[in-house]
Amino acid sequence: MMAPTRRISRERSIVVACDVASIKELLDLVGSTADIDAVGAYKIGFALALKYGLGNVVDSARELTGKPIIYDHQKGGTDVPHTGSLFAELMADSGVDYAILFPFASPSTETAWIRDLHAKGIRPIIGAMMTIPDFLKENGGFLDGGAVKRIMEIACGEGVTDFVLPGNKPLQAASLREIIESKVQSPSYFLPGIGAQGGEISSISAAVGSRWHAIVGRAIYGSKSPRESAAMLAKEVP
Repeated sequence: MMAPTRRISRERSIVVACDVASIKELLDLVGSTADIDAVGAYKIGFALALKYGLGNVVDSARELTGKPIIYDHQKGGTDVPHTGSLFAELMADSGVDYAILFPFASPSTETAWIRDLHAKGIRPIIGAMMTIPDFLKENGGFLDGGAVKRIMEIACGEGVTDFVLPGNKPLQAASLREIIESKVQSPSYFLPGIGAQGGEISSISAAVGSRWHAIVGRAIYGSKSPRESAAMLAKEVP
């Protein structure tokens, strides 16, 4: 299979997180929102991939949209280095365009998985700060801010230009942006935590600048009318 070449065409967009339970729900969600210009991509998670097979899920979505597909293993890249090649090959065979990694395991794992994705033509999106309140050690979590910073710095050194920042933690997002932009020219930011987790599209630009993609899940797929909800959010995307 040829390496995927689809990329999000807009500087700012909504990425619809398709954390639904069935192919039918996926098709309903994609079919009702694919023609909204501000919808830049669709994000597939582990639930659909494990239930139906990632390739089947991507093929089903492709029947209704040519927009990029992002795979989020929730959380990918947290394993030993050599398994990165298996993951990257699966991404390519399944036809996804981007893959999200949160490489908490080690620097060697992070480096290997990023390089393996690049080798297969899959664009890695690297995250290190989650949206949950008790993520950092200072808030009761396991990791300190230094680990988050180092993960981002390694990704920058490996040529990554796409990053996950917490859309519901604007101060922390702005701090990570400063680190990234000291090393990477014109990065793009993918922002979960919008909607049900408290983040607002209106506050994004102040924190992360002009190149961002708001990842929105429950506020769209969990609403009575996903299309209407996506269309309303689209009005907030300049």
